[in-house]
Amino acid sequence: MKPDFEIKKVKCYNVDCMEFMKDVPDNYYELAIVDPPYGIDKKITNNNSKTKSKGNAFAIRYDKNRWDKNRPPRKYFDELKRISINQIICGANYFVDFLEISRGWIFWDKMGEKMSSVNNELIYSTFDVSIKTFQRCHGMDKGFLSDHKVFHPTTKPTSLYKWLLINYAKEGDKIIDTHGGSFSSACACLDMGFDIDICEIDKEYFDNAVNRLKNNVQEYLEF
Repeated sequence: MKPDFEIKKVKCYNVDCMEFMKDVPDNYYELAIVDPPYGIDKKITNNNSKTKSKGNAFAIRYDKNRWDKNRPPRKYFDELKRISINQIICGANYFVDFLEISRGWIFWDKMGEKMSSVNNELIYSTFDVSIKTFQRCHGMDKGFLSDHKVFHPTTKPTSLYKWLLINYAKEGDKIIDTHGGSFSSACACLDMGFDIDICEIDKEYFDNAVNRLKNNVQEYLEF
């Protein structure tokens, strides 16, 4: 399949990942790093006084793309395991019924003890290693230290993906990300020289993510 955007070793596809994976050979990728929708219909709180409901501290709205309405089916995880040797899956506590037992879980400590809206995150890996912890202050990548205007409700920090690559990938590994979102994984792979194929089905998210890549790597682009 021809990528819709490509720069150095990063190939980006505006496509349904299930459509993409069906033609990928077995064990083609050394590592999958993915962040699928959790199926909790992601709600976003807004404490702006103009949107408060009577008697409620917060008004609730949904991400307009409703990307998180359903979690992937078992077939998705079967395909992911078929095409990749190892997998790292964010928010995997929502998918335990589809996963095999592993001792290599990762704990993302968002360092938000004094902020009630912060939820730490569990990340699954197939690696037979002890539990590792990644620490990153909540909000750093959605606030003043963000490298882009945040356009996806669950943007993950590029530093998380770099940490995952340092700890779990090796030089020459091919990476797959089936739910690209804001392309933080692509930014990390570009900076660190990894090959990555990244899929994003939503055209609006895809275009914004490609623009993020372009803005971050202007020196690599040919005009």
